[in-house]
Amino acid sequence: MIFILNKTNSVANQFLAQLRDAEIQQDKTRFRYNQEKLGQILAYEISKSFKYEPKEVQTSLGTATVNISADEPVLGVVLRAGLPFQQGFLNYFDQSPSAFITAYRKVKRNGSFIIQVDHISTPNLDDKIFILCDTMLATGQSVVVVCKELMAQYKIKELHIAAVIASSEGVAHVRANLPKAKIWACAIDEEMTSKAYIVPGLGDAGDLAFGEKA
Repeated sequence: MIFILNKTNSVANQFLAQLRDAEIQQDKTRFRYNQEKLGQILAYEISKSFKYEPKEVQTSLGTATVNISADEPVLGVVLRAGLPFQQGFLNYFDQSPSAFITAYRKVKRNGSFIIQVDHISTPNLDDKIFILCDTMLATGQSVVVVCKELMAQYKIKELHIAAVIASSEGVAHVRANLPKAKIWACAIDEEMTSKAYIVPGLGDAGDLAFGEKA
């Protein structure tokens, strides 16, 4: 299952356009906040897929019945670029625990790369809904490596992959290797550079949000 936010016109397109705009990107606060807003919108969309149970709420004038989600998802984030995006999810799933993953491309001398996972800090994911937040889903390799490592340790009930921008190649890689995962993206771009950066994409999300790495 794959959901693409910009397939339907909404105010989310404005936030996405600002994220892509090279001039607006110079404002790091605005760049982070636009990611956060898109995270909130995707959190809302993902919440529609959850199971709900009726709950009675006592008001000052009577009793109201409201359908409440039976599950509280665990929110995972790939550091560092995904932090503002995950914050949007935390704004809506405000009682959710978080998982933090350090994964990066380790480039070889010939220009190829492998995915290096250095650290995973996570609550128990057994029988949990797990949402992995990663701003850019490029090749999809890091997402697959991280999720397979977590699935080897835990029996995850539902796996959701959320991205601001994904590449067609990355989506295909995730679907081939994580067939039960649900993919949620604000937009999908068709091309990547030889160094596996999404085109037109938006650039290096981590550098734009937090400053260039040394």
